[in-house]
Amino acid sequence: MATKQRPAAIGAARGRRILGDLVAEARTARLDRGLSLRDVGRAVGISQPSMTRFEHRLVEDVGIIRMAQILSVVGLELSARAYPGGQPLRDAGHVRLLSRFRAHLHQSLAWATEVPLPAAGDLRAWDGMVRGPTWRYGTEAETHPTDAQALARRTELKQRDGQVDGVLLVLPDTRHVRLFLAAAKDVLLPAFPVPGRRSLELLGAGIDPGGNSVIVL
Repeated sequence: MATKQRPAAIGAARGRRILGDLVAEARTARLDRGLSLRDVGRAVGISQPSMTRFEHRLVEDVGIIRMAQILSVVGLELSARAYPGGQPLRDAGHVRLLSRFRAHLHQSLAWATEVPLPAAGDLRAWDGMVRGPTWRYGTEAETHPTDAQALARRTELKQRDGQVDGVLLVLPDTRHVRLFLAAAKDVLLPAFPVPGRRSLELLGAGIDPGGNSVIVL
């Protein structure tokens, strides 16, 4: 039976693919410009044997600064960015928070964790999923939120792509979270209009909560 890959293993595999592509581009550009391995190595401060190992993909990892140097010498520019992907590593506090939330659900409601988004190749997943007779809500749990705009944008994109009726954002009742919500109300209130207490009441009765909601437990 297939086993689920750990996030670190997925990231390592993706990194190796990206590194291989960059090495191939660097080699092609070097040859196009008539540069030798010695020329490139001298310019970036590494030996010709090391450059040979680099081009033959015998180097397990190349730092981003070193890669940017090599590409720059052969006339290319390195550009990189991060974007939402697979599920991040979660700690025990995150698991406990989801368990507390589940305890508030009516027994008639279905509950599942780490539910993948439906699009093929999309590595994102909901922390949890609440299902009623004709509706379903993606559930995201955050134990220490800091960036309200990034959080709202991330959940908005997952709701758009996740084929759900709404999003339930579950947060712990801590001083940090209370200060975060007070500072972020102008950002989060339009995105999560249903009061958390009302949402919990409806979910406890097995009823559609009626929209996006921030629930503090």
